[in-house]
Amino acid sequence: MPKVLLLNGSPHLEGCVFTALSEVASALATNDVESEFYHVGTRPVQGCVACGKCHQGHDGCVFRDPLCEGFIEAMRRCDGLVIGAPVYYAGPPGALCALLDRAFYSATDAFAGKFGACVVNCRRGGASATFDRLNKYFTIIRMPVVSSQYWNSTHGRTPEDVRQDREGLQTMRTLGAQMAYLLHCREKAALPPPAPEPWQCTDFIR
Repeated sequence: MPKVLLLNGSPHLEGCVFTALSEVASALATNDVESEFYHVGTRPVQGCVACGKCHQGHDGCVFRDPLCEGFIEAMRRCDGLVIGAPVYYAGPPGALCALLDRAFYSATDAFAGKFGACVVNCRRGGASATFDRLNKYFTIIRMPVVSSQYWNSTHGRTPEDVRQDREGLQTMRTLGAQMAYLLHCREKAALPPPAPEPWQCTDFIR
């Protein structure tokens, strides 16, 4: 059975973002797809320092913290990823971006070719800017992006508020159903992702 990793990028374990992701999980389960939650938590998260060791023969990121290694390990078990984030100053939390920067750069093979999507929650504004920021992780690493019926956002200051956002929750369910549909299509087709060409790295001047 296909499996999707639901990354809770909020410091709150069962807050608004968890509520939105749970609606996605419910739709996945209805469509015979498993899901696994992974929580960023509240501890400080080391950012990338551009040392390049992960691309110079070092086994993964030089910072051997359980959060990043656990996330990558969980991703290797899964066929898709949904990143959930609250809106902080019209963007995702710094801790979440620090984790994603390191994981996506040091473990490209764990993500490439798998389906990706993100969901965001805000009180009032900043959802589309956060949504746009997170989608860039997928489109730089050959991850097909799954769509819904609207931009994937819910609104509310508390989980109770989010549960009253009927359109937002419907958008979450539609996203889960779309993700499940594409996973099952790939499974039935039994086709591997396209093989990447050798990277042509240019710096614009040559």
